[in-house]
Amino acid sequence: MRIAVLSGKGGTGKTFISVNLAATAPASVYIDCDVEEPNGHLFYKPQNVVSERIAVKIPQVDSALCKGCRTCVNFCKFNALAYAVNKVIVFDEVCHSCGGCQLLCPQKAIAEKEKEIGRIERGLSGNVRVVTGMLNVGEASGVPVIKKLLHNSRLEKEDMIIDCPPGSACTVMESIKEADYCILVAEPTIFGVHNLNMVYELVKLFQKPFGVVLNKYLEEDNPAEVFCQKNQINILEKIPFDMELGTLNSNGQIAVRADSKYKSLFQDLWCTVRKEACDETASHT
Repeated sequence: MRIAVLSGKGGTGKTFISVNLAATAPASVYIDCDVEEPNGHLFYKPQNVVSERIAVKIPQVDSALCKGCRTCVNFCKFNALAYAVNKVIVFDEVCHSCGGCQLLCPQKAIAEKEKEIGRIERGLSGNVRVVTGMLNVGEASGVPVIKKLLHNSRLEKEDMIIDCPPGSACTVMESIKEADYCILVAEPTIFGVHNLNMVYELVKLFQKPFGVVLNKYLEEDNPAEVFCQKNQINILEKIPFDMELGTLNSNGQIAVRADSKYKSLFQDLWCTVRKEACDETASHT
């Protein structure tokens, strides 16, 4: 079962929920798709780490063969190619590696070269296999790294927890495409409602079953809770605002491994999510 954890912005508690949920399961795979700033591994401190480089294909133009017809330039909708000073110029940063320019070039003047954009690291931490995507600084899009992360995980037999990037951009869409269930993490503020609404609209668009975890919960007015009630959204858990929890988190400790109180809380959340996901799967078969 694939469970994706989303939030409308960073700092809401998405990684906190993902890490502790994966550590609660009897056996699981934690996949960090927040490739621009992955930090799940800082909590897990995985052992026996194996690294794999991730590269994309970038066009390379042979000026001796190019006749300056501009077929490739006119084809590229991302403006990754331009013709100036009697030659084709390639802008690696905006190339989407579709290969169309190479296919259409009438002179066969375009080949492809590899460009490394990041890496994937795999390691083990107790009952959790930790898989982390890392995008190189300065790269425009983490989508190729996320695609590789999730493609390689299709044969996994254990439950998978997918720690998504924050927000609702294309990297998040790529992360939830094959998820069986989505957990939306929300803060108890008006700004938190704005962010919650972003991911709420996204999971509805993708027709994914979902529920909400209210993080840093206080026994007072909670705009995020009101939003859920108005929209009949299932609240999976309310995790209380707790200084002790904040201290564990800031020290890079996994709460469910450090304190039985939090282990019990996340065991309840794990059971709830599993039941919700199984019920949704059954209702669509």
